[in-house]
Amino acid sequence: MPTQIARADEAGVSFWLPGLFGSLAAVPQTPGWSMGAVYYHTSLKDSGSVAAAKQFQIGRFSPTVNISLNANLNAQGDLTILSPTYTFATPVLGGQLAIGLTGMFGRTSVGIDGMLTTGFGQFWHTRTGSISDSLTSVGDLYPIMSLKWHNGVHNWMVYATGDIPVGAYSPGRLANLGIGHGAIDGGGGYTYLDPAAGYEVSGVAGFTYNFKNPDTQYRSGIDFHFDWGASKFLSKQVFVGLVGYAYQQISDDSGGLPILGGFRSRVVGVGPQIGYIFPIGDLHGYLNLKGYGEFAAANRPSGWNTWLTFAVSAAPPESTVAPTKHPITK
Repeated sequence: MPTQIARADEAGVSFWLPGLFGSLAAVPQTPGWSMGAVYYHTSLKDSGSVAAAKQFQIGRFSPTVNISLNANLNAQGDLTILSPTYTFATPVLGGQLAIGLTGMFGRTSVGIDGMLTTGFGQFWHTRTGSISDSLTSVGDLYPIMSLKWHNGVHNWMVYATGDIPVGAYSPGRLANLGIGHGAIDGGGGYTYLDPAAGYEVSGVAGFTYNFKNPDTQYRSGIDFHFDWGASKFLSKQVFVGLVGYAYQQISDDSGGLPILGGFRSRVVGVGPQIGYIFPIGDLHGYLNLKGYGEFAAANRPSGWNTWLTFAVSAAPPESTVAPTKHPITK
């Protein structure tokens, strides 16, 4: 679930939002309706290639010229992500089927400042200055389907999701909340959860296939992503731990600025988390706060991001020993 400030892939922007999955990702949910809400804040910086790609994308210079760019990109985003999900009680292939639809709205802002030198043949031109843009609107829609299995302390899942490009997007803007093209994504995950010892470890891996952007004729490459979480329950309701992600583009982009080459992106993130599980009348509540600091980035902005998740669902049966989380997913 992307925002165009954030993330190569076209102009450094990817469909997948690293950190989407975390602790308890593969644990089956309580049958019935659930609603998840996330407040997501990010602050990002980059210099060189991403700033050049952004300016090429909005038509600031021709792809046929030679460029030398000394520029910095700064971006911020504040998003609200909503994810209603229905979990079926009847088993499917021996597992638990859930379907949902995620949407988002919020504000993004992007600024680029520095010096750009362009040349064509023997003619060269240098300019300095800054450009900026901001947008408050809605993003794309993301349907998701998951299937989960449980056996003792072991939990498995497979999922499929995608991008319906209906969000606010214009190829001439620096800041967008949509990505301007469709995408499909699928993968699988595992959670080890031992309620007696109070330990939990989760990991979810997946691949994204991007369709061509009809406005720019740009196609982003195939992406691989891995999200993980590890936690220790201090009580039946409170846990603390670590979260992280690794994101790597594994095939080249096409249709971009020649000097940027395949423009494959990469980023790694890690940080702390705390979670709280509590009753709300006859319902089940969940709060989680986690943050990531990013490093080892290539061809995409990097910085830090924070997630505050609140989810409500039907309460699990009283005989259920393991705490259940209802994660926000696309």
